[in-house]
Amino acid sequence: MTDSPDRDERHLARMLRKKAVIDERIANSPNECGLLLVLTGNGKGKSSSAFGMLARSMGHGMQCGVVQFIKGRNSTGEEMFFRRFPEQVRFHVMGEGFTWETQDRQRDIAAAEAAWEVSRELLRDPSIGLVVLDELNIALKHGYLDLDQVLSDLQARPPMQHVVVTGRGAKPEMIELADTVTEMGVIKHAFQAGIKAQKGVEL
Repeated sequence: MTDSPDRDERHLARMLRKKAVIDERIANSPNECGLLLVLTGNGKGKSSSAFGMLARSMGHGMQCGVVQFIKGRNSTGEEMFFRRFPEQVRFHVMGEGFTWETQDRQRDIAAAEAAWEVSRELLRDPSIGLVVLDELNIALKHGYLDLDQVLSDLQARPPMQHVVVTGRGAKPEMIELADTVTEMGVIKHAFQAGIKAQKGVEL
């Protein structure tokens, strides 16, 4: 691809117009508040994104909390890493394992209810700036928790507290309540080619 002065000038003009639009939008968005972010969809990256935000929040000196709803049978890299910072992150692994492994709905319900009680403690604490509720969508999808109660507790949290909810199959009511929703899509996944979950990627 060849460059030319004309092309450079057109690029500059486009970027100047774009900057003016973005600057105006920023100027018209002065508010700050705690956000509810929902990461859903069948693609990889939901929890990875949430834990990226957790690291970012820690970098800003924020107190954080994590509750993992479904995961729990095996240690993960994120758990081993973030447990190194107990003074800044309260990390709770409350799951009994994936639903196809437990095969016991009542046990899964009990685990989810216990996890939500811990979540409620975090959601009531104004000193905590970010709460990650990992795989909460799965617990709601399977009916392990009362959706109305969960939504009510999320709405009642401190006004500057951010919450990140992950998991496939987010309920429409959760999506409606959220400020930001991202759906991860699958284009290609190594598991489809017979490659098992890898440390540092999935684990």
